[in-house]
Amino acid sequence: MTGSAVLIPPERQDATESTGLANIRFGAHGARPAVAGGVVEFPIHMTRSREYEFTETWTASRPVTAGVYEELVYAHDAERLFCACRIPGSADYAGQVRRAYCHVFELVDGLGYPDLVRMWNYIGSINAPNGSGMETYRDFCVGRAEAFAHSGKDMPAATGAGSLGDGISLYLLSGRPGSATHIENPVQVPAYRYPVRYGPKSPSFARATRFAPPGRRDGSQRVFISGTASIVGHKTRHAGDVEAQCRVALDNIDQLIGSANLERHDIRVKRDDLSFDAVKVYVRRVEDIPLVARACAGYFDDPATRIAYLNVDICRSDLLVEIEAVASVRTGVRTGSTL
Repeated sequence: MTGSAVLIPPERQDATESTGLANIRFGAHGARPAVAGGVVEFPIHMTRSREYEFTETWTASRPVTAGVYEELVYAHDAERLFCACRIPGSADYAGQVRRAYCHVFELVDGLGYPDLVRMWNYIGSINAPNGSGMETYRDFCVGRAEAFAHSGKDMPAATGAGSLGDGISLYLLSGRPGSATHIENPVQVPAYRYPVRYGPKSPSFARATRFAPPGRRDGSQRVFISGTASIVGHKTRHAGDVEAQCRVALDNIDQLIGSANLERHDIRVKRDDLSFDAVKVYVRRVEDIPLVARACAGYFDDPATRIAYLNVDICRSDLLVEIEAVASVRTGVRTGSTL
């Protein structure tokens, strides 16, 4: 399949060269993203040793053009654009985040990929107070929300999770006009409508986004599932109980991509038509990873599905696990889409 995510384990990394859009290296050190050989290379400090490293590779469907704009590096293939940046460690982030996101919006609009599809934000010391005493994640949310308010853009699927390094590493995918459909969960309050108890500005993301390149009917559709946790309505469920939290998170994914909810968003795809390509699971306590891995192996039971586990903090201090995924529509499925 073209235009997909591939998770490459450490034993295969040295022998694997991508001719695609980007390689995001989840490893024991981080650095600014850079273009190398026409591909964006982005190391992010997300593991404590090489044993747990992996590379997330975004493949291309067509020839790639890469470049630099302000603090962003980017690559695009006439169908999708990938861009990334790293914000250095700081006492306060709102202003830098707002500026970076505004530059993102300028870039995607200027190059003709205005539909935001998926965003990832990895934030050092995510639950710690910033220089003003505000939680770092809430500080980040202020800058992100202000940029979205200024742009008027729709909010796509996203993840906001901790990292082991300082600063903020962010990257995203966007597409041509008409390629993105954003999806909410019937059992969860939309994140952008959370009450003020979660911070002065609500998180700015959708629960999932369907990406369907206009004019393509060759199995290129993807459903990007945001980082999903044990939240019902807007409240955390089962504080302190990782097994129960994992169960609720997986139930939330079921609700989100269930046939009825997809139909509600005018996406004529059945749940059974979706297959999971890649899954990332964020686990706060390292001792919980074996239990979480058993639960995820039971849910994501296709041997072709790649699952990676990351021992990092999560956006709410009472959340113990968060799960994201990329699903594809099986080749040959008639979706009834007018695209």
